[in-house]
Amino acid sequence: QVQLVESGGGLVQPGGSLRLSCAASGSIFSIYVMAWYRQAPGKQREMVASINTGGSTAYVDSVKGRFTISRDNAKNTVYLQMNLLKSEDTAVYYCNAKLAKYQSWGQGTQVTVSS
Repeated sequence: QVQLVESGGGLVQPGGSLRLSCAASGSIFSIYVMAWYRQAPGKQREMVASINTGGSTAYVDSVKGRFTISRDNAKNTVYLQMNLLKSEDTAVYYCNAKLAKYQSWGQGTQVTVSS
């Protein structure tokens, strides 16, 4: 099993940037497909970005060109660089690790975009 701990959330003004980190422990990090999800109040959780074991990435349309997901297997960490943030990006962001039918979630980190 893999344990995940997110960090880096906070309050930022529209147009600003944040970088989220997700540190993994307890298993071989490099074999997992990693993803960031978010859930805004009253909305369903949605996948924001994912990165597979080969480094290929995918993004939801609303963040393409603004967010970048990356992973450092030597540090057992996945990142989400978020630029040009908008109020609609406000949500709790969750880190996810998936391997076949197994998946693990972090506890979430709050991102608030407001002036």
